[in-house]
Amino acid sequence: MSPTPETELARYLWQARYRDPNARPREVDIADTWRRVARAVASVERNPALWSETFLSALRDYRLLPGGRILAGAGTGRNVTLANCFVMGAIRDSMAGIFDALKAGAVTIQHGGGVGYDFSTLRPAGTPAVASGRVASGPVSFMRMWDAMCDTLLATSTRGAAMMATLRCDHPDIESFIDAKRPSDALTHFNLSVLVTEAFMQAVNNDTSWSLVFPDSEGSVERVWSGSSQAVRCRVYQTVRARDLWRRLCDSAYDSAEPGVLFIDRINGENNLAYCESLSATNPCAETPLPEYGSCMLASLNLPAFVHHPFTSNARLSEGNLRETTQIAIRFLDDAIDVSQYPLTEQLAEARRTRRVGLGITGLADALAMLGLEYDSEAGRSAAAQAMRVIRDAAYEASADLACERGAFPAFDSELYLAQPFVKRLPEQVRAAIQRHGIRNSHLLAIAPAGSISLLAHNVSPGIEPIFGIETVHRLRDPTGGHRNFHVTDAAYAMWRTLNRSADKPRTFLEAESIDARDHLLMQAAVAPYVDGAIAKMVAVPRRFPRSSVADIFSTAHVLGLKGCTVFRSGARIEAIGGGAASAAAREEAAAEHASTAGRAID
Repeated sequence: MSPTPETELARYLWQARYRDPNARPREVDIADTWRRVARAVASVERNPALWSETFLSALRDYRLLPGGRILAGAGTGRNVTLANCFVMGAIRDSMAGIFDALKAGAVTIQHGGGVGYDFSTLRPAGTPAVASGRVASGPVSFMRMWDAMCDTLLATSTRGAAMMATLRCDHPDIESFIDAKRPSDALTHFNLSVLVTEAFMQAVNNDTSWSLVFPDSEGSVERVWSGSSQAVRCRVYQTVRARDLWRRLCDSAYDSAEPGVLFIDRINGENNLAYCESLSATNPCAETPLPEYGSCMLASLNLPAFVHHPFTSNARLSEGNLRETTQIAIRFLDDAIDVSQYPLTEQLAEARRTRRVGLGITGLADALAMLGLEYDSEAGRSAAAQAMRVIRDAAYEASADLACERGAFPAFDSELYLAQPFVKRLPEQVRAAIQRHGIRNSHLLAIAPAGSISLLAHNVSPGIEPIFGIETVHRLRDPTGGHRNFHVTDAAYAMWRTLNRSADKPRTFLEAESIDARDHLLMQAAVAPYVDGAIAKMVAVPRRFPRSSVADIFSTAHVLGLKGCTVFRSGARIEAIGGGAASAAAREEAAAEHASTAGRAID
């Protein structure tokens, strides 16, 4: 790939989002940006010059694509964070606690981070507030304050910021949460996910009743509630039929692509740090379940850059090059933790406690096409799984080596860490290295949507998604608050077309909506065993997809062992706006807005 942006959109993205306008000497192209980033991240090394060149070699070949916050902030001297994503602290159920949490979120978003919140700690609507004598308005009402705050902060930004809101499936306000984004103009900066427990799935499968509860010292049942690792007494507010609640969730997902589901017991059971933390929220695109004040430093390996002899019978993915670049990437991300600023002192402490990083992949569908493999085939899934297996093993080896050099992350406990399910599945030689040296980073892998950085890399297919469109129009916000449209061609297809001008397009360029929903899930399931964080992915279905089949998608995701799922039906948000008085521009705006945040179903 060329060291400079080749498309009009890539040039615009670089200029609008990643170029440092105050750099001296001036950044004239993306090569200067790579150099700035490499030098800044390597500044914490004992030999900065050596590692700056090593990092630069991976960046300028587009093999390593750092998260957008790293590209935009590293080496600029601005008061920004390099971490793309955060989960905030538990919201205390008081007016002071709510506004403290709102302020913390505003500060974090202002510094460039997206945020996730679990609103399950807020009492349900209609509950008496003893201190004030008033009646509580419920979690959804307070979410509107967060949405207004985000709208104000982003009014003139060229880069959007999103928030994730989660709520337990047994919270008394779960029905209003499920329906919260049915109005087209509601909570536009939020993604919503329901925290689905194994007990709820069992109740759905058995068609039994389901209790909606909230902590109360005089309650009659016990639950391990958000913000606590111990069971607490809860009061039963209402009993519903589990399948009715499930159907309501699925209907809302069909109509508005919200909410998604997070199988929270599975997320906690697979957490490498289950021995010292509990998870109940994720970042906005859900590739990183995080504890209170947790953050994650992100980057993606650009798989098409590792394909040799594309579109020929000799096409292959260079596993040696992939392994080497993975090891460089882990060191790069570990350094970025120490280079980054953090909006809150609690976030700094948590980042240093676990040293989480999230290395993923992008361009998977393009790489498969270059290898002559179909995305919805067993051969395609096998190739994707093998690539991720190579990355997993190399990442854990690299982090163990870093622990030998720099020390393990502070929360590391050898016996407890090695007993966790994901770690137990590592190759024996990797486990032995961890036992000898410890490990530098508690988590190493997360597959982000990689939307903007994939466009920067000449429009490779984003993350592990299929190709959304061979030739499409992409819409971006400009500094005035308006939008610009760009006609873009998928990178692999553009390459293929230059080599095969007279040939018919092969089926390897199958687009997302033409792929069966089960094949979306099977690809996710093929890669998931090699990812210790999560995978941002959406199951894209056509506009006339049967309503009843959404439940099948969510249920299949659960059976396949995934950590969560999101469904995006083409036109769902446009239909929510409707016709008549709604302008075509408004309908296009809704589609663009939702497409930008929809890729967040997780493994």
